[in-house]
Amino acid sequence: MSLFSSQLNPPLTDWHGRLAWILGASSGIGRATAEALHKQGARVIVSARQSAALQDFVREHPDCLALPLDVTDAEAVAAAAQVVRAHAGRAPDLILYCAGHYKPQLATEFDLAEMKHHLAVNYGGALHLLDAVLPMLLAAGKGHLALVGSVAGYRGLPMSLAYGPTKAALNNLAENLYLDLHGKGLGVSIINPGFVETPLTAQNDFRMPSLISADEAAQHMLHGWAQGRFEMNFPRRFTRWMRLLRCLPDAWYFAAVRRSTGV
Repeated sequence: MSLFSSQLNPPLTDWHGRLAWILGASSGIGRATAEALHKQGARVIVSARQSAALQDFVREHPDCLALPLDVTDAEAVAAAAQVVRAHAGRAPDLILYCAGHYKPQLATEFDLAEMKHHLAVNYGGALHLLDAVLPMLLAAGKGHLALVGSVAGYRGLPMSLAYGPTKAALNNLAENLYLDLHGKGLGVSIINPGFVETPLTAQNDFRMPSLISADEAAQHMLHGWAQGRFEMNFPRRFTRWMRLLRCLPDAWYFAAVRRSTGV
């Protein structure tokens, strides 16, 4: 493998007979990815707080399992991981953490409870999951962990005071996980979408450049896993500019954001 190869993980191409556990699968990107994986032949376990939405998914997709779960409850996540292990008889081939919370917030309207809730769902839940599944994955010596971040984690953005830092944390977490787990046979990826049409982004009252559907996002993710990529960001017509902004000097960056947003 070339030093600069984009294939940093074992490619996930043939999904027939594979098992995927998706947390945050009741709507949006999580549900769309569950549907796409099932269509490709995977057995899918779907988790979220919304039990009714999960049951609807299972009715429409045979051989799937609904496992309602609140990711902020560490004991519940640990128990769910054991159910997944018992149901499959082995560790999942893919574990996707797509649970997320978003509410626009400015520092001038600081809400500590909302800040903590973002942290508990977007980052703390991922830690609960890692605590529950890393032992089984390490014992198996295979499997893939995927975290859904956001381009909002690249640099600070208006209205992203609560959301952006949690996604930045997931990006750093994924990099550390990759460094520690790649040599153990495990795959790790971080997914950083731009604007995707979901119940979360429906809260935004501003124009969202290059908005794509959740189904499109799911296809980008499957393509990235097939290529063995570590990071997936899409749509590229938008995210390439967001990646470029990370490289700008601070003064240029803040000026560019103010100019484009009016903040």
